[in-house]
Amino acid sequence: MAVWSAGQYVKFEDERTRPARDLLDHVPLADAARVVDIGCGPGNSTELLVERFPGAKVVGLDSSTEMLAAARKRLPKIDFVEADIAAWRPTEPVDLLYANAVFQWVPEHEAVLARLLEGVAPGGVLAVQMPDNLAEPTHLLMAEVAQSGPWVSAYEGHNVVRATLPAPTRYYDLLEPFASRIDIWHTIYNHPLTDAAAIVEWVKGTGLRPWLDPLSEAQQRDYLAEYTRRIALAYPPLRDGKVLLRFPRLFIVATRR
Repeated sequence: MAVWSAGQYVKFEDERTRPARDLLDHVPLADAARVVDIGCGPGNSTELLVERFPGAKVVGLDSSTEMLAAARKRLPKIDFVEADIAAWRPTEPVDLLYANAVFQWVPEHEAVLARLLEGVAPGGVLAVQMPDNLAEPTHLLMAEVAQSGPWVSAYEGHNVVRATLPAPTRYYDLLEPFASRIDIWHTIYNHPLTDAAAIVEWVKGTGLRPWLDPLSEAQQRDYLAEYTRRIALAYPPLRDGKVLLRFPRLFIVATRR
């Protein structure tokens, strides 16, 4: 299982928080009493929820002890709970279940989302954002480097490949029985970063973790050197020397019947 680093994740906090903010902007709720941030990470998305719904009982949920420690330090007055996101369900109806960039890691998450929408109060909202970037060079090169180096055997018995997201129609059909309204869209972000090394630093906080964790320290160093070399070729510098990280994301906002 990948080990998530809160410090690595927040190196690009402004860029990572932008889709979280965009998701929240599309939540059609004027007020909320109970809000749950599923996969809260270091608390950057939870902070947005607290600001949007100052009178709500906001709870952050994550499976990473390190992420939760960072979230509690950031928002000491908020309750944060460690839980298996795939199995968790609310004990009472909530007004907003909010999940920013977490369900792409949950196997068969479409069915989990349908189950969670059932637990939303009538008129409440399930709001989800997931990276849809497995076809981007950042992720294609992770597998290429893994399959072309002396570390191939280190991946035996490790499931490191994230499943491709289903088509939007799949989500619509599963959520429609419980929803009065479903909004699904893609947004492609183009993040200007300093250079190819910055792209590597970005993915080290998320998608690259499962590829690095099975390797020894020396293997990680060699893997990263080769991966960085290939990333530099895939993302050539722009006029000012920076590079653009293209990042597609899928958004779903479903209102409970």
